[in-house]
Amino acid sequence: QVELVESGGGLVQAGGSLRLSCTASGRVHMAWFRQAPGKEREFIAAISRSGIKTSYADSVKGRFTISRDSAETTAYLQMNSLKPEDSAVYYCAASRDYSGTFYGQYNIWGQGTQVTVSP
Repeated sequence: QVELVESGGGLVQAGGSLRLSCTASGRVHMAWFRQAPGKEREFIAAISRSGIKTSYADSVKGRFTISRDSAETTAYLQMNSLKPEDSAVYYCAASRDYSGTFYGQYNIWGQGTQVTVSP
């Protein structure tokens, strides 16, 4: 069973940057989702196992970048120009077979990391 370990959340002022990391114990497609209090889990970005294919939510295009290391086991989410509305718990997700935007198709989840953006 593949496991995910996330790191990198924290508190930052609006306009600042953070980088989240997610390390998998196997080679899988990976994605980031977020969930704010009282809201549904929202797709942020996804990257294929090879790193060739990426996709983004419209709300983060041009500000966030998903990438992965050469060993293809760690995915990163570089978040720039952060806004208060980006505040949420960010979850890393993985799948052996799926690299899309629907959270229901991901069967491996990290523990979540809090990102808080102050005005």
